[in-house]
Amino acid sequence: MFSFMVVLIALIAAVLILVILMQSGQGQGLSGIASGGATRQVLGTRQAPDMLEKATWTLAAVFISLCVITNFFIDTGEQESVIQQRAQDTPSQQGQTPPSQGGGAAPLPGQGGGPGGGSGQSGGGGN
Repeated sequence: MFSFMVVLIALIAAVLILVILMQSGQGQGLSGIASGGATRQVLGTRQAPDMLEKATWTLAAVFISLCVITNFFIDTGEQESVIQQRAQDTPSQQGQTPPSQGGGAAPLPGQGGGPGGGSGQSGGGGN
């Protein structure tokens, strides 16, 4: 459905471009160049600009409406972003502690278990 809406928007955009180019501005526009004034001959002197203006406003309104409506047809498909997947994986990894690398390893500063460790001393880095 989303693809159909995008194709429909593209077709309306193409028609809207043609209708806008057919309108005569102060320099007679494309309507005088491409068709030799045939739109004025077929529809009359004043009907052509009125009809083209109404068509422009109608197509523009339909175009904008379809652009807004198309947002509701975007298929999310229950796909999670990479950030969401990593957030779900992270709690299971946080609960695991890395295996100790040796029984005689000294504890890290501030974790206690040794002389001066965790006794509230502020580490200054040396003597």
